Amino acid sequence: MDEWRIPIGVWVEDAIDWVQDTFQPVFAFIRDVLIAAYEQLSSLLELSPFWVMVLLLGVLGWLVRGWRFGVVGAAALLLIQFVDQWENAMQTLALVTIAVVVATIVAIPIGIVAARSRIVSNAVRPVLDFMQTMPPLVYLIPAVVLFRVGVVPGMIATVIFAVPPGIRLTELGIRQVDAEVVEAGHAFGSTPGSILRNIQLPLALVTIMAGINQVIMLSLSMVVLAGFVGAPGLGQQVLSAISRLDVGLGVEAGLSVVILAIYLDRVTAALGARSAVARLEQTA
Repeated sequence: MDEWRIPIGVWVEDAIDWVQDTFQPVFAFIRDVLIAAYEQLSSLLELSPFWVMVLLLGVLGWLVRGWRFGVVGAAALLLIQFVDQWENAMQTLALVTIAVVVATIVAIPIGIVAARSRIVSNAVRPVLDFMQTMPPLVYLIPAVVLFRVGVVPGMIATVIFAVPPGIRLTELGIRQVDAEVVEAGHAFGSTPGSILRNIQLPLALVTIMAGINQVIMLSLSMVVLAGFVGAPGLGQQVLSAISRLDVGLGVEAGLSVVILAIYLDRVTAALGARSAVARLEQTA
């Protein structure tokens, strides 16, 4: 049966080798930029006293969702410090923040183009299906080959895994904008760029923020898997707990991930709900 076997794996390996040899300077540049950004952000988060970060995040929660969430959020973040996972949590937060920023920068323009072009939408949709159904661990293999072991392959795999909902919901949000509103913009002589900035994006902001919210949640779900390739943070702690069968450490690290996930989920959801369009819908 070997003569009937399709060597897809061999073809992929050859393609990755060609890409690595051809674009090595590009990958080196990307690796250096991501490492520098991660080191600066993680240093800022880790060097700041924990009580300062807890206070800032608590105030942010207070501003976007109210005083109850601010107080409960600050108390939950304090719990991370009390289980001695604060430094790891800040490393994870730095990794997730950079991955989410990169994923958002990639997702929103692609979603906009897909919303405006049926051809692009039809071409992007199967790619997104493939990205979402492929086991996340598989992304780590080419990422390690191209970027070596460390925090960068974890970021790259996280971006690939998390970007599809951002693209899908950006496209959906813009497509759901009332066509009559867009036509009114054309009637008043607005350019396509002006219509996008002043009509479509503001009206689609709630849906776009829901996409960013999903990007954040998927990024945090990749934290443990990123630990397989040497990414620091709570993922390393979970893997250490698994290798040593340390239930206590696993619970503490896992609980810290959950606290970060819930906090970021509530904050981003509240930011979307505070848009002008969302407030008008709530009033109506």
